[in-house]
Amino acid sequence: MEYMNLEKLGAKVSRLGFGCMRFPLTAEGTIDEKRAEAMLDTAYKAGVNYFDTAYFYHNNTSEAFVGRMLKKYPRESFYLATKLPLSLIESFEQAKEIFEGQFTTMQVDYFDFYLLHCINEKNWKTTKDFGLIDYLVEQKKQGKIRYLGFSFHDKYELFEEVLNHYDWDFCQIQLNYMDTDIQAGLKGYQLATDKGIPVVVMEPVKGGSLATLSEDICKVFTDAHPDWSVASWAMRWVANLDNCKVILSGMSDEEQVADNLATFAATTHLSDADMQTIAKVRKMIEERTFVGCTDCKYCMPCPFGVNIPRNFAMMNNFAKYSNERGLVSRWKEMDEDERADKCKSCGKCEKACPQSLPIREKLHEIAARMNA
Repeated sequence: MEYMNLEKLGAKVSRLGFGCMRFPLTAEGTIDEKRAEAMLDTAYKAGVNYFDTAYFYHNNTSEAFVGRMLKKYPRESFYLATKLPLSLIESFEQAKEIFEGQFTTMQVDYFDFYLLHCINEKNWKTTKDFGLIDYLVEQKKQGKIRYLGFSFHDKYELFEEVLNHYDWDFCQIQLNYMDTDIQAGLKGYQLATDKGIPVVVMEPVKGGSLATLSEDICKVFTDAHPDWSVASWAMRWVANLDNCKVILSGMSDEEQVADNLATFAATTHLSDADMQTIAKVRKMIEERTFVGCTDCKYCMPCPFGVNIPRNFAMMNNFAKYSNERGLVSRWKEMDEDERADKCKSCGKCEKACPQSLPIREKLHEIAARMNA
């Protein structure tokens, strides 16, 4: 197992972190505890010492499960990360109650890495309005938290504000070879690096999308390294960034655990030729864009309620990554009135579109695809 020293924190963490939000499920939709426990055991015995969960994961059951499963191991032998669910917080008292309850739920006396969960504009306002950083700093002084950080899901400008607001022990961002310019992105990674703040990475395989690429794209990878899985290329790209200290993988089956352990069994640095291969794949993926929507929203509002940019973003994601499950999930998450099949072909959107896109035609294609 590859490890990274966090000199500032005095911690030595496994480069691979076990993300505890995508365990295998039973037919009833609950955690398949027998399989998930075996997966955790396999990872731990192979050297993984960083386990990341959260209040919300698996319908609020992940924390309790992970706490029970790790209790068999010496507490000092692993690092446990969990998070304060900011989107739920409506008062300081509620935040305090949730925080204190997490110790009982997970059956521990302290958290190694504790995060303000999912910082965006709304959650950042909640954090400041209720003085949550000051509260958690006090908990850190009392030994209930060893390292304090945050996970981030918003624009770079807010990331810069948050990162500069407090002397954080670490931060957690979404980063992969396709998402270099969204959210914090590489620019945020560099800012954290310049400030000496260790980075934990989530979504290195983009929710599995970078493991389910089309056959011709996969061939580019396998021709370069027949013994590397497609998913491992994404993990290796992140690992090539030295300040990405922990790379989280939400492993959902035994095969993913084995593949990730094989990837991080030795140093993961990529050669120049490897980086060129990834650049080629990225270009191939980008060329599969379904429609060149820039999300400017000039087409909105639609007189009939269709969320045009959201439909296009959904279909662009599918066209690039061939992720059928993600496509169906995004369609179901959308309000019925926002879906492409509610388009009445009035043409108002096309008159406003600065890209002169054939919006009606593309919406009808989406509707036909989803209602087939």
